[in-house]
Amino acid sequence: MSVLTRDVILAEIAAGRLNIDPFCPDQLGAASIDLTLGDEIRVFESRDGPIDLREDADYRDHTRVHPLDQPYVLEPGCTIHGITRERIELPGDLCGFLEGRSRFARLGLMIHVTSAFVQPGVANRQVLEMSNVADRPLRIHAGVRLCQLVLMRTEGAARYSGRFAQQETL
Repeated sequence: MSVLTRDVILAEIAAGRLNIDPFCPDQLGAASIDLTLGDEIRVFESRDGPIDLREDADYRDHTRVHPLDQPYVLEPGCTIHGITRERIELPGDLCGFLEGRSRFARLGLMIHVTSAFVQPGVANRQVLEMSNVADRPLRIHAGVRLCQLVLMRTEGAARYSGRFAQQETL
């Protein structure tokens, strides 16, 4: 696997193989695409009792959608779910990793807990498991480019058809 650089990413977009909607060329870095936090988040409803981690566990059973029409204060040690404004469509021979942007990581914001991998062949918006590892609250705003997508070419082709293949909302 090799990481795609700016010129290769632009060529993939021009060829119609890679789609990012909405997209602005200034989102491109040397070898990544900045992605924007959308207009809603999911917050955990309460801290009463443990959550059973079983195959049928569903985060939606323990969270509620919260609009980001006003900034949200993410307390230290807490996790919320965000979703990218951009819809990503990858061909079967490209995959990627979501990474936090260093300017926010240095302030204590983690963008993904463990699920950074973007499967080949996806056509959806990406959920961000955002955690505050700082000792101070962080104010989260919609429309900020909080993360970046690093793309790689795969050996062979595949198409993700799992549980979150059609993910468009939180």
